[in-house]
Amino acid sequence: MGTYRRTDARRNNRHRAGGLLFFTTLLALTVTCAITAYASANQPTTVIAGSYGEDMSRTKTNQEHTSAAQQPESVSMSDRQPGGGNSPAHNDSESWMLTLVNAENPLPSDHSPKLKSLANGLQFDERAIDQLNAMLSAAREQGLSPVVCSAYRSIEKQRTLLNNQTEYQVTRGLSREQAAIEARKVIAYPGTSEHNLGLAADIVSINYQSLDEAQADTPEAKWLKEHCSEYGFILRYPKDKTDITGIIYEPWHFRYVGVEAAKEIMESGLCLEEYLAG
Repeated sequence: MGTYRRTDARRNNRHRAGGLLFFTTLLALTVTCAITAYASANQPTTVIAGSYGEDMSRTKTNQEHTSAAQQPESVSMSDRQPGGGNSPAHNDSESWMLTLVNAENPLPSDHSPKLKSLANGLQFDERAIDQLNAMLSAAREQGLSPVVCSAYRSIEKQRTLLNNQTEYQVTRGLSREQAAIEARKVIAYPGTSEHNLGLAADIVSINYQSLDEAQADTPEAKWLKEHCSEYGFILRYPKDKTDITGIIYEPWHFRYVGVEAAKEIMESGLCLEEYLAG
């Protein structure tokens, strides 16, 4: 009986620790998004020169990136180079816009884009930040309140998020191996997230800041989906393309690819993988 009591006590302690970690993570997400929303609502949209560093993003406990779960624990990103992904039909001058980043096409570990900061402190590729600001400004002119809650995220930051999610899964009673697999269904493997590229932004409504499918019903998400291509952005992970992208539907995730490509992609209904393969 003593053995059983000790086992039950360990299990209960593990569950309590997991619940506390989950509550703490959820609280952090809420506070961070609220801070970001406040900054966006109270600062102008002009670009502020920034420097390299961690962003204000938070662990997204209900989304990113299923395909990364297939990568082994011991993969060294320095040993893996991007697998191409750019269609030969595109000019070299446009190749940076069309870089494909996913589980099969990771970024090199030393990837370090030149960044500028948004008004709320988050960072974006300096070659496309003006277009992002222009899109946000146009939405605001329509009476909308879009908030960029995540943009550039360093590979090191991505590694920290993945490790934290793995530890959380362990507290739920999973083995270390199974916890790593489950964690990669939520957080992309370092170097395989578009946030590491510097050309992706998570944009939510100031009135609804949850990263779930209901975000698609907000006026901000509807406007962005309709007009994003005018500024060179696409809805990167459409609902009907999860079998190709390996990523769940993310109505908040917008990726810069340039105006020409964006209009072709959004008008054709293709995802980036399909467009580049064509």
